Amino acid sequence: MTKMIAGQALVKVLEAWGVDHIYGIPGGSINHTVEGLYLEKDRIQYIQVRHEEVGALAATADAKYTGKIGVSFGSAGPGATHLFNGLYDAKMDHVPVLALVGQVPQAAMNTNYFQEMDETPMFSDVAVYNRTATTAEQLPYVVNQAIREAYRQKGPAVVIIPENLSSTEIDYEPVKTPNLVSNSYKQQIDPVAIEKTLALLKAAKHPLVYAGRGLLGARDELVKFSEQFNLPVMNTVPATGVIPTNHPNAIGTFGRLGSKSGFEALQHTDLILFLGSEFPFAQFWPKGIKIIQVNDNAFDIGKMVPVDYAVLGDAKQYLQAMIATGETLPATDWLRANRQNKQNWDAWLAQLAQDDSQGLAPETVMRKVAALVGPDDIYGVDTGNVSEWAVRGLPMDRNQRFALSGLFATMGYGLPAGLAGALNAAKGAQAWSFSGDGGFAMVAPDLITEVRYQLPVINVVFTNNRFGFIYNEQVTTGQHLYGVDLTEADWAKVAEGLGGIGFTVKNKVDVENVFNHIQDLQAQGNTKPIVVNAVIKDDDPIGTAYMPLDPKLYGQAAVDEYAKQNHIDPKQQPSLGELLRAKGDTL
Repeated sequence: MTKMIAGQALVKVLEAWGVDHIYGIPGGSINHTVEGLYLEKDRIQYIQVRHEEVGALAATADAKYTGKIGVSFGSAGPGATHLFNGLYDAKMDHVPVLALVGQVPQAAMNTNYFQEMDETPMFSDVAVYNRTATTAEQLPYVVNQAIREAYRQKGPAVVIIPENLSSTEIDYEPVKTPNLVSNSYKQQIDPVAIEKTLALLKAAKHPLVYAGRGLLGARDELVKFSEQFNLPVMNTVPATGVIPTNHPNAIGTFGRLGSKSGFEALQHTDLILFLGSEFPFAQFWPKGIKIIQVNDNAFDIGKMVPVDYAVLGDAKQYLQAMIATGETLPATDWLRANRQNKQNWDAWLAQLAQDDSQGLAPETVMRKVAALVGPDDIYGVDTGNVSEWAVRGLPMDRNQRFALSGLFATMGYGLPAGLAGALNAAKGAQAWSFSGDGGFAMVAPDLITEVRYQLPVINVVFTNNRFGFIYNEQVTTGQHLYGVDLTEADWAKVAEGLGGIGFTVKNKVDVENVFNHIQDLQAQGNTKPIVVNAVIKDDDPIGTAYMPLDPKLYGQAAVDEYAKQNHIDPKQQPSLGELLRAKGDTL
């Protein structure tokens, strides 16, 4: 045993779990936990953020990039409440994070003391584990249990620490129990489920895979399965990269953030193999489709859409078992038509990137970024229209990693995720963040954090002086445009004022020159964060939740009107139905 303050002992528990950095802001009620960080500063890096929300969001991005627990802290009262955005993001996207929350000394609790709040019920809805320590000696144990539960239940754990406990000296003995993550063990897939789902796949005429985050880390298996069974693959937005974005069988995703190829595939499929996801928008899939759902959480099966056959188990192991059967399905016109439809869509996006006659297209920026990114680069993506441009334009074809606020969809996620990306990046890899000007304004002061720790993140800000996604919603629902306009700001100058480097781009030439210059700066060893203020045209990105381009399904008049409004040439973008009918294949 070794004598030390409990604040240092709990930091040693973090180290035992492989935590190498933590985000937060000091305060009177958390200061002896901060003292523990000082005493362990050679083993764990403390990242001083300018807002606890940024730290909590960065911690969730840590977990999304690595699968390992992210950790942040806040003092009692306002420091604690600022953590909620990050904790709810972790809850809704099912990633393990830990929040260490300060509390006034025990003698001052329940006395209406300065910043004293009843914190335990505050976190009862968001946390999978929520405890207030009652003795100094139990602090290391409680933190250890919190981490175990965060991993086991895939969510946020909260430990509330009265300040007098963290300052108390205790006898510390390292925990001897191995730090096993309980969900690392998976039960074997029932052979009957393999037999029955294989029969359903063989009987289907137009089957496809819909893959979720539960298959992250199973890219090789998904690619092998898709190729062996000749199936097109769609993915949820948070699972972007679960199959390489340049794989011929990858046809995109569904919904406003998706692709034409994804939307139309759902209109013609007769069976979906729904893997490792609780995709909330599955309720909007066309009716009458057979659905096989594979999920390791029984509660998630059938939660969003009725299913015809359920497999309770790990999606990766399911794919491995299917591959091991040695069975295959023939390459069909269905697969070939889906591939062609996706190629046509990509060609259309490339065409958008070439035209700046009406102002800078976001696709121009994304296309240039895509040409520059390296095999291990990391992307942090904000919420809003920027999510659409990122999902459609960023390559995820090698070892790139991607994080956004999926189900919670909080604005202001891009910069914290970019910061976390820089801390998790492999040597020689570049961290990027992508934000709209609305989301970036929420968290811009934490550029100082990137400056302080010499994190040369490239922060791309798409500026159109409005909340673009919400603007589009108000237009679509026939509302008055109210509260969606933004006062103009020069984000390049803001970056310079905070100690970074700023550039503004307004056309194709600017984009080419500025990003080439940035590439040179990074190659020369730049250590400052960079902001690219991309002043874009006001056009909304084309929505893909509903794309009436098939004259047989929607009528020629509807096709012509939609194509005119969205500047699409139906001859260059024939519908999937037309491609299938040309091959003599219809559902």
